Amino acid sequence: MDYSFTIEKNYEGTRIDSVLSLLLTETSRSYVVKLIEQGHLKVNGAAELSKKYKVREGDEIEIEIPEPEVLSVEAEDIPLDIVYEDDDLMVVNKPRGMVVHPAHGNYNGTLVNAIMYHCGDRLSSINGVIRPGIVHRIDKDTSGLLVIAKNDRAHESLSEQLREHSINRRYVALVYDNIPQDEGTIDLPIGRDPNNRLKKRVNGDNPKEAVTHYEVLERFGRYTLVRLKLETGRTHQIRVHMSYIKHPVVGDPLYGPSRQPAFLNGQLLHAMILGFIHPSTGEYMEFRAELPEDFVGNMKKLGVETAVKL
Repeated sequence: MDYSFTIEKNYEGTRIDSVLSLLLTETSRSYVVKLIEQGHLKVNGAAELSKKYKVREGDEIEIEIPEPEVLSVEAEDIPLDIVYEDDDLMVVNKPRGMVVHPAHGNYNGTLVNAIMYHCGDRLSSINGVIRPGIVHRIDKDTSGLLVIAKNDRAHESLSEQLREHSINRRYVALVYDNIPQDEGTIDLPIGRDPNNRLKKRVNGDNPKEAVTHYEVLERFGRYTLVRLKLETGRTHQIRVHMSYIKHPVVGDPLYGPSRQPAFLNGQLLHAMILGFIHPSTGEYMEFRAELPEDFVGNMKKLGVETAVKL
């Protein structure tokens, strides 16, 4: 698979292996370096074999990620924070930094590897070998709740709820600057960024409906703590929408400012509430995951502490 994009000003002077590891969000940096060394990278049409090359604004980057001949996803004994489980589904609290399913350069250590070990063959087959049981995703550096389907019937029911926008998904995020209004709705379609195939943008190519509701929980001057509710579930939706209204998520390497606090390794975004109709019982179920320690710890490092009940 080939990826191409144009380097933006905020990446000026950054090593190309670092830039690619940020843009290829589900590909490890070590794999990026391997691709460069194997000659899969071009800069402005010429082969580039040095991982130390420092990009310039306007550089045209092309990188080829070879398709694996055979992909075998193996079960791995990785600890899981299981919030709920029965014969039809399980709700998992994913830590920040864990990729949901295998992709190029990340065939191990993902949530799928972990749930395969835990569930064995008790996972839905609808999404195939790469994403067994995966109904919806959250980004690698977003923490929080996901529902996993253990059989096809449960998967179809949960997927239909997603299509109908009836699954209750609420997030908490720390964003930059003060949001003056107490609440609001961002109803703007999201499509692919024509200048960077790995990014999304408002009114990009092939845009689809995207609706995000937000509520201010507390203002801190330089930052605002917000609660967000999704009606739709587009890739990077919250990150794109908040960046568009000039309040990007703190720590966001793709949609935030180029200079982020050095100790942040990803966005401060957490999927706190997940509610849905159980596929078998027909009853509404709702689950909650408190802010993880690293989220709270990073807020404190930024000089932010909240007494608001989330």
